[in-house]
Amino acid sequence: MLSVLRVHLPSDIPIVGCELSPYVLIRHPDKTVSTEDVPESLPIEGHFLRYKWYRIQSDKKVAICSVHPSEQATLQCLGCVKAKIPVAKSYHCTPKCFSDAWQHHRVLHERAASAVNENGNEEEDIYGRFNNGTSGVNNTSLSNLQAIPGLANGTAPLYPAAFTQRNGGETWFEVGRSKTYTPTADDIGHVLKFECVVVDSETKSPVGHPNTILTSRVIPAPSPSPRRLISVTNVDVAGNLDLEGRLSSAGTFTVLSYNILCDSYATSDLYGYCPSWALSWPYRRQNLLREIVGYLADIVCLQEVQSDHFEDFFAPELDKHGYQALFKRKTAEVFNGSIQTIDGCATFFRRDRFSHVKKYEVEFNKAAQSLTDALVPNAQKKTALNRLVKDNVALIVVLEAKFNNQGVDNLGKRQLVCVANTHVNVQHELKDVKLWQVHTLLKGLEKIAASADIPMLVCGDFNSVPGSAPHALLAIGKVDPMHPELAVDPLGILRPASKLTHTLPLVSAYSSFARIGAGLGYEQQKRRVDPNTNEPLFTNCTRDFIGTLDYIFYSADT
Repeated sequence: MLSVLRVHLPSDIPIVGCELSPYVLIRHPDKTVSTEDVPESLPIEGHFLRYKWYRIQSDKKVAICSVHPSEQATLQCLGCVKAKIPVAKSYHCTPKCFSDAWQHHRVLHERAASAVNENGNEEEDIYGRFNNGTSGVNNTSLSNLQAIPGLANGTAPLYPAAFTQRNGGETWFEVGRSKTYTPTADDIGHVLKFECVVVDSETKSPVGHPNTILTSRVIPAPSPSPRRLISVTNVDVAGNLDLEGRLSSAGTFTVLSYNILCDSYATSDLYGYCPSWALSWPYRRQNLLREIVGYLADIVCLQEVQSDHFEDFFAPELDKHGYQALFKRKTAEVFNGSIQTIDGCATFFRRDRFSHVKKYEVEFNKAAQSLTDALVPNAQKKTALNRLVKDNVALIVVLEAKFNNQGVDNLGKRQLVCVANTHVNVQHELKDVKLWQVHTLLKGLEKIAASADIPMLVCGDFNSVPGSAPHALLAIGKVDPMHPELAVDPLGILRPASKLTHTLPLVSAYSSFARIGAGLGYEQQKRRVDPNTNEPLFTNCTRDFIGTLDYIFYSADT
């Protein structure tokens, strides 16, 4: 008979607006095990699975800590109340939480006072994300939370008559009847219960005991602080915004490159300083989509896109916003997990701005095989391949613009652009492999450029800081023979150093603004770049590393 073996949730802290999708392991009558659903419409030997979600609502109303949203609050900042700061920002779980947060929290009070004086900064602009709103000067115990106004979390259930139990001041309201459930604002501060039970198709009665799991209290979705983007223009880069906010001058288009962090790598082992709910894919994906769509870029190059997420999420969601999608999955010689969780590079472009002409795929593993066959003695081939084969890829797409440059020289000429999207090997000690991968990519792009005189965009996460050998090769077309990174070359693949060149006239999109010297936003931009390299101060920020690894290069002569 059909039976349920195990039920669990990827993250036990539910967030408003983020779908909860339980993992349900079942045993079929033939003893096989799977995670497939068994709906009432497709029963197995007269049995199916029924799901229900409940909100456990206590008579005692609950406030949530503004710093640790999975914890119940015991303190409130009266300074926030007096300053009319949103009440959710004023709660804390412990005196230590209150004390630790004060240095940052007092900025809320200062901004609130400033907003009153200036008569009207918008609240969202002032307060940003919820966990910046921590406690303040005066506080009081919340021993009687029912007496504090503004704590009601909404008690109207989706199925008002369907509560199943009332015991000791606790009521279970049924809020959903499908396998997945998306918490709402009414659920904030409450525990949810998921129930899965085998049901007889004829009698509609449960068979055996239901399998249940309780979540932590539902927390509100944090609102990321808005980006403070700087628009930099001059006479050579002139444009005006169209009705949708995009640059729309002739020949002008926008490009975004973004390593979104594959879900497989977003682990507590790597990011132990992040709460589990912040690493969960249902939470991250909605923020990623909102940010990507918000930039209104004409071309979007993403790295670390998981295969199943490309098919099930990014491609269909960005299609709704007018983007066509192309994808190249990493090769799998090194990877040993599910093929669906292998990540890769995804390139999207707006259908109203470009059309797809051609697609090339670069697999560095194949290039490594060719290189070792040609240069490495047989006895060393296995060692060489172990060093070079890292599954990295590049996706190259040739697009045709649907807008005109309107220049005299371009009348009647197809406006093509070649967009390369790559993610170079991450291992810090393999400096020779990084440089070899970048050189291999550039040599391939040289052939494309020579065949059709096509301008280039080279985007991606190069895992190389400004001044490194790969960055030098990209930015200035060669590597100094005395560059210290050339000393790491156990296979001899970088010798002679004179071969490490290319003829593409590439310039970094950010460093190019240093040549302007004037124009709208120039001074603001200047303060946010490294004066030695003219690259951003960072594109990657974690607990252990802050620096620039990501770039957009373009053909300066077109």
